[in-house]
Parts: sequence; C-alpha cells; structure tokens
Amino acid sequence: MMETAHKEHTLDTRTIGSLEVSVVGLGCNNFGWRMNYEATAAVVHAALDAGITFFDTADIYGDTRSEEYLGRALGTRRNDIVLATKFGMAVDDRRRGARPEYIRQAAEDSLRRLGTDHIDLYQLHQPDPEVPIADTLGALDELVRAGKVREIGCSNFSAEQIQQAAEAIPPGAARFVSVQNEYNLLQREVERDVLPECDRRKIAFIPFFPLASGLLTGKYRRGQSPPEGSRLATVERFKETASDPNLARVESLLKFATLRGHTLVELAISWLATHPPVASVIAGATTPEQVRTNAAGANWELTDEDLVEIDTILS
Repeated sequence: MMETAHKEHTLDTRTIGSLEVSVVGLGCNNFGWRMNYEATAAVVHAALDAGITFFDTADIYGDTRSEEYLGRALGTRRNDIVLATKFGMAVDDRRRGARPEYIRQAAEDSLRRLGTDHIDLYQLHQPDPEVPIADTLGALDELVRAGKVREIGCSNFSAEQIQQAAEAIPPGAARFVSVQNEYNLLQREVERDVLPECDRRKIAFIPFFPLASGLLTGKYRRGQSPPEGSRLATVERFKETASDPNLARVESLLKFATLRGHTLVELAISWLATHPPVASVIAGATTPEQVRTNAAGANWELTDEDLVEIDTILS
C-alpha cells in the first residue's frame, strides 16, 4: 500500500447533538469573498490534513459561493466531515427569513450548492421576529424526518429566545442542539446568560469570531493603523473592537502566551475550549498556515491558575 503524501492528524472531538466534531472547526465565511476557489481548496485540504472535521458555512457567505466552493473542495471527502450551514439572513430581497415555505427552498438550494444529499447541522442564522418559532421548528423537523438534515441549530439567539424555542417543540420533534454566537477573550457577553442556558439544556455552544476578527492574532498594535484590506480597517464594527483598552489587553495576553511557549492564537482557541458548553471553536482562515496555527490551539490545556491570571488581565 502506498503512503499518502500528507500525514493526517487527529484532534480531540466533542458532540453537537448526535454529531461528533473536532474541537477546532473551520469557519468558511472567507470563501468566495476574500478567497477564490483555488485558495479555498488549499485551506479545505489543509484543514482535513490537520484533523479538522467540522466545517461551518452559510448561504450568504461569499454571495452563495462559499457553499459551492466548499462542496467542490471536499469532493469525495464529504462524508469524512460534519457539514454545517445556515439560512435566514438575506441572500437577496426574496430569499430571507424563517417562513416554512422558504426554509424548504433554502435547504434545497444549499444542498445543490454543497453537492450533497444531506446537511449535518442546519442552523437558523438569526431570529425572525415575523415568524412564530414553532412554525420554523416544524419546517426544520420535516427536513430532519426527510433525511435531508441530521441536526438543527440556531445562531445569534438570546437566552430568552433559546428558552422560547425549547418550549415550542412538540414531543419527539427535532430541537436546536446548538447555539452559535460571538464569543472570544474580548467579547464575553454570552457568559452572563446564554452559556448557562446552553449548559442547563445540554445544548452545544459554537463560538464565532474566536480571534475577535483578527485582533487576537497579535498583528494589530496600539498607535498603528490596521493593515490595508483587513476587516479592522474596512468594517466599522470591527474598528470598535480595536479600541486602545482592547489593544492593551491583547499585548498582555500575547506576553502571557509567549512566556509559556505558545502563540496568542493558541491562547484564544484553548481558552474558549475550556468552557464546558463549547463544542467546536470555528476559526476562519485564508491560508493553510493559518489553519495549522488554529488547529494547534487544541493542544494547549490551560490550568485553573492560568484561567485566573487570564481573567485578571481581562478585568
């Protein structure tokens, strides 16, 4: 038997409902937007080699191209991974929201673009105040019963909305097994009530923007303009993240990691992984090197003393 060119690694796994996922996942929001197909394929293959088995995309990413590129890049490896996508944010004026008839169409569109016959984790990208959550859950349950979706989740939900969704499910119907919200060392709002709610209901938590849109990579410094073309240079809400107090915290966190022989990225990812409801830390990447750096974050086990010191830095 010939040896393969790439030695594949394995990462620790956790569960999202019935799905087993690597503790570090790949966020695919750059595909089709900041990255063409070739760059996407290189990152996807690097992720597979690094032992990443959880790939998270959405219909709106890259103007629907992210799903298409991801499906193509996975090719025959599709069934080796857990494939997650989302619906609900506006693809255009017609394709948006969480009405049952639209959910059926959105799912078919995503299945076609991904080149697969089932979605492992299908997530409502944001709450739709115009549609009763029971109606949305009913349509998602139909997709599960039809075998087109294995598990369902939600994103950008408050603790109260998680509770309402849990109470709206008829016996035996599919329920949200995951919540995907923003969470990182600099944005800890979910600790107040969303994480405890997930813990209480045994719902997996999937943090997005684990690197605070690049701030926790260490490439931004106080008194320096963010690199041209970076998110922090181009998007207003990311500029707010790069405040002087946050940049000062980043410098202290970088020092903490460096003294222990680790990178800031490894710290950001390993810190998230210490929180019990967290199932997979989905970090984006635009190069194979970034994928490998992200995956390495799974190898650092922070001690209780480390966590106390990190809290002191952040307070």
